[in-house]
Amino acid sequence: MAGKSFFIDTTRCTACRGCQIACKNWNQNGASMTKNTGSHQNPPDLDAQTYKLVRFSESVDKNGKLAWYFFADQCRHCIEPPCKDAIEAYVEGAVIHDEKTGAVVYTDKTREANFDEVKDSCPYNIPRLSEDGRIVKCTMCFDRVSAGLLPACVKVCPTGAMNFGDREEIMAMANKRLEVVKAKFPNAQLLDADEIRTIYLVVDDPKAYHDFAIASAASGIGRKLAMRRMTKPASRALRAMLPG
Repeated sequence: MAGKSFFIDTTRCTACRGCQIACKNWNQNGASMTKNTGSHQNPPDLDAQTYKLVRFSESVDKNGKLAWYFFADQCRHCIEPPCKDAIEAYVEGAVIHDEKTGAVVYTDKTREANFDEVKDSCPYNIPRLSEDGRIVKCTMCFDRVSAGLLPACVKVCPTGAMNFGDREEIMAMANKRLEVVKAKFPNAQLLDADEIRTIYLVVDDPKAYHDFAIASAASGIGRKLAMRRMTKPASRALRAMLPG
């Protein structure tokens, strides 16, 4: 399978949040309102100004030992993105699914889509609505990658937790690292690697990291939206036949 992919090795993440800040800086996004929620995670969630968020999950195991899990959450750039179908049920050409890289990039035309339906279609709860009505998310730094540069988040990562490159090479890297990590953590796994371009290595139950670390079975294209998608070509053809 051609294109690019991320490999995010959570075992090497120190939660420095350099990737989070680099993403915000490159996209010229403003600051998000923060608040004390009892966690080091800030802001509390992804939003229209925060396309990448280092999530902190703190828990205590059965032996009373504190466990911290860090998860650099972002768009997964699905191989078959359901959000594209959800958006283009309303407006054609609103999503660029780049053939060369596999990047799923939203355009300003997303203003014409139904945000709730788009968000519900995403198995990873990623899309957010901006104040000007656009639906936004990580772009895979499409502009940088097209110019031969690394995504901003990968460029600044000091530990090798963030990696990016040709999919075949990234998959080989991920599987090789998985073999090494499994020697110490038998439950280590790659999450949804066959369906997405943002591949995470975790060592424990994915839900310990984030509720949407793996695809939610409740997400996807609903019946109503599927019907809208199927009937849209016929509607366009009918409008073209009508006078004036």
